[in-house]
Amino acid sequence: MTIASTDRPAPAAPAASHEARRRRRGQFSRAEQRAGTAFAIPAIVLLLVFVIGPAVVALAMSFTNARLISPVAPEFVGLDNFRRAFLDDAVFHRSILNTFLFAGLVVPLQGGLGLVLALLVNQKLAGRNFFRTVYFLPVITSMVVISLLWRFLYQEEGLVNSALSMITGGFYAGQAWLANPSTAMFAIVVMSVWQGVGFHMVIWLAGLQTIPDVVYEAGALDGCTPWQRFRHITLPLLKPTSVFVLITITIAAMSLFVQVDVMTGGGPLNSTSSIVFQIVQKGFEQQQIGYGAALSLIFFCMVFALALIQRRLTRDKD
Repeated sequence: MTIASTDRPAPAAPAASHEARRRRRGQFSRAEQRAGTAFAIPAIVLLLVFVIGPAVVALAMSFTNARLISPVAPEFVGLDNFRRAFLDDAVFHRSILNTFLFAGLVVPLQGGLGLVLALLVNQKLAGRNFFRTVYFLPVITSMVVISLLWRFLYQEEGLVNSALSMITGGFYAGQAWLANPSTAMFAIVVMSVWQGVGFHMVIWLAGLQTIPDVVYEAGALDGCTPWQRFRHITLPLLKPTSVFVLITITIAAMSLFVQVDVMTGGGPLNSTSSIVFQIVQKGFEQQQIGYGAALSLIFFCMVFALALIQRRLTRDKD
């Protein structure tokens, strides 16, 4: 005899299990949020204290005549510091031209030479790891040390003039590169390109490693020449890397200071003075901290505008 049962499994068990899992996920999520907040607090505090805080203070001081060490309280002067910078300070005007000249030379030279070196050391050749190390060594060396070294190299009896004299068979007599207003900035450009090219070579190498070999194999099957492969395959696929390299070199070039401070002190005749060098000179050596803050704000706006322009020119088109 068959006994019919009216008892049915209660659907509450799966629902309860689902509710328990959802509750546990919510607890884990809240615990992860608390842990993430705890880890982020030190970074946020440091950012507020050492970046945002000083930026706000500099913004406020740029509208005053504050001095670094003075018994007189700062007074609000409005836009006088900015008016002085744009209308009356001829040295600052020359510093702007020098900075843009330096950036205009360093950005293409350092970026292009870094790409060439990356393509060379990316080949399957003997000793390529040795050359990678040699090219990168100047990057890990202090800029102050390198600037001191090149200051001796550029002297009238230095290695640069001796090498040029030997190459030309004694025809070239040599000159004091850093003491000549027409050659001092170009001498700093050469040294800066040599010092930083290794870093961007590594960045270009990282970009080259992301290009699949099958893409080059497809190009070879289509009969691409080496130049066609570089132009139509390598360069387009390196666009994200090129944007990063372009922006980083530009920011570093606009921040020119150590080379000028160590090698020339802004001379001769302000031919190597840069914006950052003038900010340090006005704010600390001449103790015009209010005016130096105004120059810093102008410099920030310049770099920010350049970054926006570069981002717009290099962004992907829909």
